[in-house]
Amino acid sequence: MRIITVNVNGIRSAAQKGFFEWLAQQDADVVCLQEVRAHPHQLEDPQYWPAGYHCIYVDAVKKGYSGVAIYSKEKPLKVVTQLGYPLSDNEGRYLEIQLPQVSVASLYLPSGTSSPERQKEKFAFMDFYLQHLIERMKQEKPIIITGDWNIAHTPKDLKNWRGNQKNSGFLPEERAWLDKLFGELKYIDAFREINQEEEQYTWWSHRGRAWQNNVGWRIDYQILSPSLKGATKAASIYKTERFSDHAPLIIDYK
Repeated sequence: MRIITVNVNGIRSAAQKGFFEWLAQQDADVVCLQEVRAHPHQLEDPQYWPAGYHCIYVDAVKKGYSGVAIYSKEKPLKVVTQLGYPLSDNEGRYLEIQLPQVSVASLYLPSGTSSPERQKEKFAFMDFYLQHLIERMKQEKPIIITGDWNIAHTPKDLKNWRGNQKNSGFLPEERAWLDKLFGELKYIDAFREINQEEEQYTWWSHRGRAWQNNVGWRIDYQILSPSLKGATKAASIYKTERFSDHAPLIIDYK
């Protein structure tokens, strides 16, 4: 089972850069997108509904903002478009499909970079979502939560970690939240399960020459229920072409 996740930073922009031509060659079973930034009625071109996939879009109330999507070869048994939390529901930040053996979610966790108030909203959502994941562990069917989590976990996961310890995305509280998720709750960072190398990034700022110099952050994840430990077979970050300020994260499962 191959799952691809990518923050497209505007699906129409990514399409112009060749995203769908690339995707057609990947043989992915599930494709999860974040920051679609378009309502379904704006996506009438057939390329946005790839042949062979069941395509689901969840948009934000605000036009041209946020939004997530999932393309699945297998028809979902159930589709969940809301978490019951106003911020994520109104901003189109969550979509989950339930397949026979596993559920797959596309999550776009809020960023706190725009203001202190937004960071407080991010923390509040993180508190809510952690409880959701604790409750989720009671369910028999495992889940793979893909997406842009807007947090780099360890110093190995961003280039300039020393200078970013007071910045959203690498705050001690954010990192401790992931420590709890991967430690006490035993959820699994699929990429790190098989790749411990440094300088493995999925996002680069538009400032300076971040992309050219590989001054990046690893903030895109595929996070697994504890019962899926050992299921990760291969993991890669695709950087040959650039469709967005994020790179696609590709993971194959047994």
